[in-house]
Amino acid sequence: MKKTNFDRYLADQMKDPAFAVRFKQAGEVWDVALQLAALRKQAGLSQAELARKLKTTQQQISRLESPGYEGHSLSMLRRVARALRARVRLVLEAEPAGKADALAEDPVPYRVSGRRKN
Repeated sequence: MKKTNFDRYLADQMKDPAFAVRFKQAGEVWDVALQLAALRKQAGLSQAELARKLKTTQQQISRLESPGYEGHSLSMLRRVARALRARVRLVLEAEPAGKADALAEDPVPYRVSGRRKN
């Protein structure tokens, strides 16, 4: 199969370890969004109907099904799974040696808001 310009561009970008990690993480988020939407549709529910079952809003369901959303909480995923007669499986895997240093994002420093007492 002939490579497109995008295929060549992506192959070049994947040489950058930080980009490769971000690309993989985006794919994982995309998978979660697609799975949620597919399970909801399989159950024959609209976003609004699922939202009513969960006592939340249609906008929240839409957000959960959005490939760009990364704020999924385990508790919300479990609630959705119960409503759709599914289960949540989470897999944490060790990175191969030398890969753990390649973070997708710079770590965010922990800050305490408010004023210090002297």
